[in-house]
Amino acid sequence: MQHFFVVPDQVRDGYIEITGSDVNHMKNVLRMKTGEQLEISDGNNKKYLCEIESLEADKVTARILEEREAENELPSKLYLFQGLPKSDKMELIIQKAVELGAWEVIPVATKRAVVKLDQKKAAKKRERWSGISESAAKQAGRNVIPEIKQVMNFREALSYAKSLDVLLIPYELAEGMQATKERIQAIQPGQSVGIFIGPEGGFEQEEVKLAMEAGAYPITLGRRILRTETAGMTMLSVLMYHLEQE
Repeated sequence: MQHFFVVPDQVRDGYIEITGSDVNHMKNVLRMKTGEQLEISDGNNKKYLCEIESLEADKVTARILEEREAENELPSKLYLFQGLPKSDKMELIIQKAVELGAWEVIPVATKRAVVKLDQKKAAKKRERWSGISESAAKQAGRNVIPEIKQVMNFREALSYAKSLDVLLIPYELAEGMQATKERIQAIQPGQSVGIFIGPEGGFEQEEVKLAMEAGAYPITLGRRILRTETAGMTMLSVLMYHLEQE
């Protein structure tokens, strides 16, 4: 069943109006017809089973058949601070992070990041990344579209993360798997968690020091060195498994 997103204002009197680019996608790509059923999330923990009542030039009107509370989001908000990787790896990282339940993805320009984006390129990249987040959210049945923030430098990212409850920074020089397990097991549902992942070259020691001074805990992901696109997925998978106990 096709899945779409709206904002709560688009839900009124038993109907939902879909506007914007989704209209063209529904009519000309998916070839959807009146009477066809679809699922709609309002980004406010409500999900609706609907039936298309009309397709017009600039909007699609769907009648609500069933309303229910969405129960597919993690009990904690996970923020992935991802060091800018080479090539198009960021697209894969965003897609999988959204599928695994990330609340936000924050691209971070670290010292060892090979990719350098000026303001114009960063804005264009962010637009594409946001589209990937939306597509992944639809595919995964998310109730929200995770926001892809603008590219930040490392200090900006630490400042943005300071309000989060728990900060974790996987680091190849960190030791002690038992300490890592205990740190993760101590995370409680409802706590916000920031995960800092380095680019291909990893973090500079100075960056790790700054992160620790900001309250981040260095942890290990095992004896093997993981690629940047693997490390974030690993952390999100571990946290998803830990937090989704029911």
